[in-house]
Amino acid sequence: MKKILLICASALFLTACADKEAYEKAVLEEMKINSDLVDYKIKPEKMTDCVVKMSSEEMPGAFPLDPVRLTSYQNYTKMLSMRTVEDKKAMLEELRAIFGSPQELVAARSNYTTSVMDCMATILMRSESAEKEKESIEEVEGEKKVVEKAEQTKDKIEKEGDNKAQGN
Repeated sequence: MKKILLICASALFLTACADKEAYEKAVLEEMKINSDLVDYKIKPEKMTDCVVKMSSEEMPGAFPLDPVRLTSYQNYTKMLSMRTVEDKKAMLEELRAIFGSPQELVAARSNYTTSVMDCMATILMRSESAEKEKESIEEVEGEKKVVEKAEQTKDKIEKEGDNKAQGN
């Protein structure tokens, strides 16, 4: 009995990983063509990790291995493939059917879009903070160099004054 339970749990885990990986791959493909990421010099992989994590938190399902969450990964992956299909009208009807209603499809798309925007804002704020910190460090290091140069000049002047005093 334990072996059967272990086999079932393993199969569920592998399926969950495959569904999440397919969603991550679809998000990465979207991020690679996102011109804002190029403009702001954000790595698509970093953005993908953030978007997947953030959008997953708002997906139906109580926890990552919940069968409802696994279905959500599949549905979101299909939703992101809309850009590449030829018959968009048929795909839209299919998406409405798999999400249950047009409102649920809109909610899913809104969750994805909100996650993208929030992740972009978060990553940009972090990079700005890091840039400001780097500039502050460079400024302090520059001030240290000025102080060191002033101390060297002072020491040089003092030595010259001592040498003149000894010579007199």
